[in-house]
Amino acid sequence: MLGTIVNTITIVTGSLIGSIVRKGIQEKYQEALYTAMGLAATALGINTIVSNMPNSQYPVLFIISLAAGSLLGTILDIDGNFQKLTGKFASSQLGQGLSTAILLFCIGTLSILGPIQSALYGDHTFLLTNATLDFVTSMVLASTYGMGIALAAVVLFLWQGAIYLGAGFLAPFLSAELLTEISIIGGILIASSGIGILGLKDCKTLNMLPALLMPVIWFALQGIIGL
Repeated sequence: MLGTIVNTITIVTGSLIGSIVRKGIQEKYQEALYTAMGLAATALGINTIVSNMPNSQYPVLFIISLAAGSLLGTILDIDGNFQKLTGKFASSQLGQGLSTAILLFCIGTLSILGPIQSALYGDHTFLLTNATLDFVTSMVLASTYGMGIALAAVVLFLWQGAIYLGAGFLAPFLSAELLTEISIIGGILIASSGIGILGLKDCKTLNMLPALLMPVIWFALQGIIGL
């Protein structure tokens, strides 16, 4: 799990550096950073969607996944419970930034395939690349939201650790087609988070998280009953 450990450390280190820088930033400049983070997250999400949509074999799957996933997430009130949890320790702004950080760090090809490559072949290339990107991202996010962004490192460690331990089982199922569908939904969630940061609309992005499971279920059904 060397790659995952390095990835986790880079997020904590980046958050520490960003939080130190933040202490010297005036409030009006912090507001400018909030806007920048919102625009950046929206742009990254749109780019992910545009990059993967042409490769999708099931053009309406993401729509069905978002509808079903959002309904399930709303019933479970994932967003509300997360906000209550973070509200006990920090501001609502940190909760919003932390949810964005978790999506950026965990929902991506590098973060999913990296632990598998590491476990099966001892190849840490994907994870080290991901670590570099996460270092910069965590530093910028922490300069906006504070040291609390480092909590995303815990989620990333558990996420990648679970994939690492289950690599032998997961590898045969993580086809390029499945990753494409997951990436489209992930891009929508990241863009939705950016829209929330900009204050345009509170999309309650965390309630949409179950949508990421819908393509997995679809492809599993294909394998079982040959849809």
